[in-house]
Amino acid sequence: MAATVPAPAPATSTTVAPGARAGVRGSPWLLFARRRLGRFVVSLWVLVTTAFLMIQLVPGDPVRASLGLSAPAELVEARRQALGLDDPVWVQYGHYLGGLFTGDFGMSMGSDLPVSQVIGDRLPATLELAVLAFAVVVVVAIPVGVLSAVLTRGGRRRGGELAFTSVSVLLAAVPEFLVAVGLVALFAVRLGWFPVAGGDGASAYVLPVVAMAVGPAAVLARIVRVEMLSVLGADFIRTARAKRLPARAVYLRHALPNALTAALTLGGLMFTSMVAGTVLVENVFAWPGLGSTIVSSILEKDYPLVRGIVLVYGIAVLLVNLTVDVLLALIDPRSTIRES
Repeated sequence: MAATVPAPAPATSTTVAPGARAGVRGSPWLLFARRRLGRFVVSLWVLVTTAFLMIQLVPGDPVRASLGLSAPAELVEARRQALGLDDPVWVQYGHYLGGLFTGDFGMSMGSDLPVSQVIGDRLPATLELAVLAFAVVVVVAIPVGVLSAVLTRGGRRRGGELAFTSVSVLLAAVPEFLVAVGLVALFAVRLGWFPVAGGDGASAYVLPVVAMAVGPAAVLARIVRVEMLSVLGADFIRTARAKRLPARAVYLRHALPNALTAALTLGGLMFTSMVAGTVLVENVFAWPGLGSTIVSSILEKDYPLVRGIVLVYGIAVLLVNLTVDVLLALIDPRSTIRES
């Protein structure tokens, strides 16, 4: 009799469901957030370490440079001990990091006040100026860019396109410093419409805000126009028009959100440059902010204050870049999947 061969056991499927695989790897949003926060932490550490080394790499004795060559040796030594500069570098670095976690940026050599107090007194004026200027840029540049694209799409109105391009290039090419000086000479000195300097009263904001907003608004308007023209030629816009949707719905609901992706990225970079650009504008208008403070602290060789202000500017740039990345991911969630 032939031996009976047992039937093979049914094969067990090893296929993993897409949802299970995604659960193992993690959601795209989780991976995106982890990656962005990791970059932020590493960039912050590099910034903090570089700011610490600022005083260490200064040629000579920073305390002697701050107090002057005629300062008594006893005063120089006492100031060095008070600032902790006579400790080993690694001890100073540890104290420096510990102080940052508690909001202690050290003591100013020039005023003997805590650096955090000086920055806290001056930072609101700088933020007010930068935020107001950025708001003007957005309010002016986006409508102007969209309107120019709508009016000149398909090669229409060549004269209007030439005028827009020429004016925007000219305004973008003029440095903020020259714009500020020209505004002061015309509207403050000659016409007397606005104050020459200071930050008291609503009228004092007009000239500094305009000086900071002119160039970025021209650049952003050109970017918005180019992106809007590209979107208006896309297939989904032609489909929307074929469905006889109202022009307002086509432009605002379908075209504008797609055109603002690149504009948002550029806008974030502009804001960081505008915060840094307050240094020149504040000095032209004697604005009581961080920009004028860092210039005076450099001239006075007040290195702890310079280091603290550099840290504030750097952290502002990192936070704005992180915010822009998150906003772009919210507008276009596919970007988180592409990066996963």
